[in-house]
Amino acid sequence: MKQITVLIADDEAEIVDLICLHLEKEGYAIIKASDGQEAIHAVQTHHIDLAILDIMMPKLDGYEVTRQIREHNPMPIIFVSAKATDLDKITGLVRGADDYVTKPFNPMELIARVNAQLRRFKHLNQAAPVAGSTVLEVGGVMINLDQRSVMLYGEPIDLTPKEFDILYLLASYPKKVFSAENIFQQVWGEAYYESGNTVMVHIRGLRKKLKEDMNKNKLIKTVWGVGYTFNG
Repeated sequence: MKQITVLIADDEAEIVDLICLHLEKEGYAIIKASDGQEAIHAVQTHHIDLAILDIMMPKLDGYEVTRQIREHNPMPIIFVSAKATDLDKITGLVRGADDYVTKPFNPMELIARVNAQLRRFKHLNQAAPVAGSTVLEVGGVMINLDQRSVMLYGEPIDLTPKEFDILYLLASYPKKVFSAENIFQQVWGEAYYESGNTVMVHIRGLRKKLKEDMNKNKLIKTVWGVGYTFNG
């Protein structure tokens, strides 16, 4: 079985060594980077399965590293940062991270989150497409599961991996109402917990990219007190 490789990018050597110690005990291979440019170089020259990124790094910050990774790679990304406000967490998720852990952190919690992200990513890539098709066309939206690409009235739109997963889930079952708990369980692949409005934040970002503010007929409809449905 191929060994899973995790990139750890942080300019605090003690943090990198701590995470490395626990991940190696789990059997993961580790690549270290001390700044954003080293992180990008590692992604370009190695097969990386998951990245753990600090936000405030020299040369390139975690946001820019994530942006560049997302141009070519849907790998799970976890931010580990001292920026600990709710706004910081929301910004991190909107900028493309799959999860967000604040410093100081419990190493075992981080390992659990790494394992959960890798399980979800593996399940997503192995999942059979709905109704035997890899392409969904609903309400002016074309979703290609194989390419993980989305077109809105013929124009490509750039989604984060989680935004794509949510859109594909909702569009696969038009008119069905999904609760935030159900979306979290299916997209994140783990039990629902108080996640700081994680689902709501991703829905908000998705609506913005779908230009919901400009359309009278909303593609993603909120069913108050219940959840969300695709109105295609």
